[in-house]
Amino acid sequence: MREFVLDPSMVTMGGVFYPTGYAVIMFPEKDDALNTADALVEEGRVTADQVHSLSPATIFRDISKTEDGTDIPLPSVGTEGATVRAFDKLAREGHHGLVIEADSAEDTERVMEVVRRVNFSLAQKYRTLVIEDLK
Repeated sequence: MREFVLDPSMVTMGGVFYPTGYAVIMFPEKDDALNTADALVEEGRVTADQVHSLSPATIFRDISKTEDGTDIPLPSVGTEGATVRAFDKLAREGHHGLVIEADSAEDTERVMEVVRRVNFSLAQKYRTLVIEDLK
């Protein structure tokens, strides 16, 4: 597992977070995020290079474009903006996340089989022109 680093290909032309081909999953507990990442790799669901840890600080700095909890309004660009605001809200509550490469529906389901074992607060799959709620 690697620490998440925002790649320019993960944002829209307007600069909003939209990592096509990835699932972003938020957990109320940091340990649940880390243990889920370990289980995904140990069970062969993903490789260590395909799962990235996402701390609240990283969400503020890279995804919500805020620094250390300062309240900078985010532009409203539809679903992408609402999803970014949801990540920001959860990060402010101390939630941690994972960003996981999951290109196909089958890849996503293999990931979610492990994720569903613990309490998660939000799970989104970014596909071309669609952000899918995962359950």
